[in-house]
Formats: sequence, C-alpha cells, structure tokens
Amino acid sequence: MLISYKFKNFCSFSDEAEFDLLAPGNKVKHRFPDNYVETEAGYDLLKTAVVVGENAGGKTNFISSLSFFKSLFANNERVRTYKGLVNFNTLKEAGDRERYAVQEFDIQVMSKTGGIYHYHLAIDGYSIVKEMFSSQSAKSNQEKMIMSVTRKELDTESKKGAVRVMYEVMLDNCSKEIEIVFERATITEENLGLFVARLAILGEPRAQELVGWVNSRLNIENQDFNYSIYKELQNTEEDINIIRDPRFLDILRMVDYSIEGIEIDEEKPFSASKIVRVTKDGQRFSRELKRDSGGVREFFAWAVQLFRVVYEDKVVFADEMDRVINPILAERMISFINGKKHRGQFIFSSHNVLHLDLKNYMKEQIYFVTKDRDSLNSELYSLADFPDIRYETTKIYEFYMKGILGGTAFE
Repeated sequence: MLISYKFKNFCSFSDEAEFDLLAPGNKVKHRFPDNYVETEAGYDLLKTAVVVGENAGGKTNFISSLSFFKSLFANNERVRTYKGLVNFNTLKEAGDRERYAVQEFDIQVMSKTGGIYHYHLAIDGYSIVKEMFSSQSAKSNQEKMIMSVTRKELDTESKKGAVRVMYEVMLDNCSKEIEIVFERATITEENLGLFVARLAILGEPRAQELVGWVNSRLNIENQDFNYSIYKELQNTEEDINIIRDPRFLDILRMVDYSIEGIEIDEEKPFSASKIVRVTKDGQRFSRELKRDSGGVREFFAWAVQLFRVVYEDKVVFADEMDRVINPILAERMISFINGKKHRGQFIFSSHNVLHLDLKNYMKEQIYFVTKDRDSLNSELYSLADFPDIRYETTKIYEFYMKGILGGTAFE
C-alpha cells in the first residue's frame, strides 16, 4: 500500500508537492470505518482519495510524475531528467546550467509482506544526484538505512564527451557479495540506472520488494484520450483473465443491472466482446462492446482497474476516471471499493464537484490542485490543511465554487 509520495520540480510543480494516504489519528476516523485499512505496522491507510482542480491546473501533471517515476524502474537504463518535464521557472533560474536543475521523488510504501520501505531519488540532466533507501518494521520504529548513494564527481570531458561519474555508496546490512560489487563506484553514462534496481538484481530481498511493488503493484492510468480505446490497443492476457473472472461481471453490472454475461473475444476483448443482457420479460440479446454506449465501453475498461484494486490489492491512480461516468455510478464505485476488505487503493482526479462530500469522505481523502496565474506553478494540498472546515456544518461544494478552497479557474 502507498503511505506517502512527494515530488519536486516536475512540469507545473516547482516546490515540493506532498500526497499521503494516512487516515487521521483522531475520532473522526471512526465515523468512516470502511474508508481505511488498519495495518499491523501501525499505519492506518486510506482506500480512496480524490484530486479536484480546474482544467490545466496540474492534476494530470501530478499523476504523470508518478508515471515518470515508475518508468525509471522498468529497466536499468540511464536515469536523468528531461527538459520537457522540468518546471519552466526552475529552468529559467538555472540559465545555462539547466541540465543541473534537480528533480526529486520520494515514496514510502508497505509491501505485501508488511515491509515498510522509504525511497528517495534526486536526478538532473546528467544522472542520479542522490539515492537513498531505508526500511522500518513498524510506524513507531526508526528507519534503518539500507543504501545511500551520493554523486561526488561529474566529468563531462572524458572519452569524447561521454560522462564519467564518481559516487559515494554506503550499504548497511547487505551481504558481503553485494558489498563487493558496489565497491566500484566509477560509472559511465551507459549504465547509470537506479542503484536500488541493481541491488534487486543482485538478490537483495528488501530491494526486490520495493522494485517489485513499483513495477507490479503501482498502476497509473493517465491517458489523454478515451480510455476504452486505449485498452482496445493495449489489452493483455492479464486483462483477459480478469474479464473471465465472475467477480468482474459483478463489477460491470454496476453500470447496467440488465447485464447477464460477457461473451469474450480473445483477440479484441475491449471492442469485439459481446455484452449479454436480459429484458424484464426474459428475452436475451447481445451487443458488441464497440457498438454499446460510450459509458458502458468506458466503464468496461475501468472495471478492470477496480478489480485490480479490490481483488489484487493494487494501487491505482486514474486521471479523470469519471469524465464519462455519471455521479451516481462514480459513487457506487467508491462505495464498492470501501465496502470490500482488501489492501488496494484507488486515487483519481475529477472535475465532479459532487465528490466534495464529507458524508462519504474524510478531509484527508480530498485533495486540491491549483495553479498560480502569475508564476503558473501548481500546488497540491489536502482539505485537512483547512482546520476550520467542520464535518457537521461546512458545505464543501459551496466553499469550492466560491474559490475559498482554491482549485478553481477564477481564483
């Protein structure tokens, strides 16, 4: 499960942005017993969260920062920043040293086995600047360092412009064999991959858990086009196995209770599969998914992600998940996630202000993104940052529409 995520200097975000899924430690938590998971390590973690904000405010950039961060774990290739993903104001300040503008990412997670891992990464246009990896056994215990990497020297003149880098690497409680491998701290441009990924390849179990969590537990869906079309192009055997599962049909029936079954097309499951319905008088008929309503097609694709959250304990970030889903269905989806016992999490951005509801969400589950119109820098913050907001009396929707909470275009 995700405990917290921070990032800095990514797209419209200049200053550090912080997002966490920690349930509050006060009595408010007990009003929403289905909204969080109690863990053995002492962290009470939220199952869902919504991020609200104006168009072009930075919601997609927030989720894209996670996509970029995850991509660094996909292989052990060179890790560095890209000019188009660095905040414009930071680049302007860096001037002719723009390649030294540093991006930072910080994540704390709980693995399936209960291990708690904290990972920090700082990179610039050349390579890794700093990388730290630590663990703890419980919330009340102090973190123990596993690996600390600091760049000490950067030589861009050697070997016809190839980059030669010197790092100071410190390891703790690792095997002697791994320590020997890391004694060589001179690294060329061609193999500047994540050090934690190297630890995992060498068999370090804690590094394997972290890398495995990022690669397989963290799912980010931030397409800028119709999601059902995306799934049609990107379907996998894993998706098909989910669609075959009877529990998937139960999720799909949220959109239309007349649905009785699915005739799966193995080659084109997200377009040529047929949805079988039954009328009140018992007549059965089927229709190809590509010829069904836009809402059904879109929800069919998103239902796969809901399945992953509830039945596979995945952490899913969804960009504008309910852009074609009506508010009633969106509420059903959140109720479904909260009503099941699992260790998955679902975080989504939305323009649907009906999610600003303190009857269904804790303040810690509602986030806002707003953009300063002078600097064009985005800011991410939680409704919990407003101590004067009361559960019993405050109408969040009205406060938001008046611009009091930020995240509105006319702020």
